[in-house]
Amino acid sequence: MDVRLLEAFRAVVDHRSVTGAAAAMGVTQPAVSSQIARLEQELGFSLFERGNGRLRPTAEGLLFYAEAAKALTGIDRLAQAAEQIRTAQTGRLVIASHPSASISLLPDVVSAFLAERPGVLVRVLSRNSDVISRLLPAESYDIGIAEMPVDESAVRVTRFRMRCVAILPPAHKLAARATLSPKLLSGRPVVALARTLQTSMRLINAFADAGADWNPVAEAEYFATVCGLVGSGAGWSIVDPLSAETFRHLGLTVRTFEAPSASTATASTSAESMPPLRPMMAPGKPFLPR
Repeated sequence: MDVRLLEAFRAVVDHRSVTGAAAAMGVTQPAVSSQIARLEQELGFSLFERGNGRLRPTAEGLLFYAEAAKALTGIDRLAQAAEQIRTAQTGRLVIASHPSASISLLPDVVSAFLAERPGVLVRVLSRNSDVISRLLPAESYDIGIAEMPVDESAVRVTRFRMRCVAILPPAHKLAARATLSPKLLSGRPVVALARTLQTSMRLINAFADAGADWNPVAEAEYFATVCGLVGSGAGWSIVDPLSAETFRHLGLTVRTFEAPSASTATASTSAESMPPLRPMMAPGKPFLPR
């Protein structure tokens, strides 16, 4: 059944005349009359009683109007839903991220994303980078944020690199320095990242290359824990700038750190396989950088 015929019928009933319906639809009166005639022929019964230049819905017409209105409302909703899907205004987005990014990066990013797309449901999973890498074959998320290395044979990978900064406890002796180096920090108690993380090994190598003493007094897996320990006076450390800013309220002193390996590489991965087994939900595409 032609939807345009139903729209014409609804318009005639709503406006109580062919003239009003034609004006509302932006067509001529003969066009509306023709559509009503075609619909009646298709249905096999009269929709209107005609007399004295007026149209009055028949009993059958009123019954059909109720059903036609429901159908057209459903079609209107379909059109709206299609528009929302096309413009990524609805759907579900699952992001798996290592804890540092889920604490320091994603809250602002996700909030801004949802402000533009209130119909999208975002789920954030906090997992270690190695766990995120293992989840890739299962395709259980749309976007993953993990430290390198990541198996690039199954997903599309976008790399980001941030230069790490040094954080010191309140009133640390080196707080007056604008820039710190392995030589200046040599032998001083450090709150280290777990050796299983690439950033930790880069720092150890940077100290070794500079002939400086790496003196860990504590180790932690997450930048958040490292910042907490430094804020409590356990020692100095090296973290990404986002974590340093997030936990600055702990009294941390943040300084530039100069060393050849003073960066942390993060991979943003899309769980869209090559070739795709499960296409990424539309909301994930505008979330990714171009």
